[in-house]
Amino acid sequence: MLKVKVTTVGNSVGIVLPKEALAKLKVGKGDVLYLVEGPEGLTLTPYREDFEQQLDAARKVMRRYRHALRALAK
Repeated sequence: MLKVKVTTVGNSVGIVLPKEALAKLKVGKGDVLYLVEGPEGLTLTPYREDFEQQLDAARKVMRRYRHALRALAK
């Protein structure tokens, strides 16, 4: 467990992540992180679990309706 402190960042409030946390998350300056609410509280993650499911659903729709989508694109 890593301890972080809530601090003022400009006109906002934020936390500063230690290098160890950034390394474990495999993220750096400018990367997007997500706060995901779960049964044990909030989790900070660089990956949204539901994003892959949404992408798969979109691929299926695009494959199934590819001719209609191509016609609409013209």
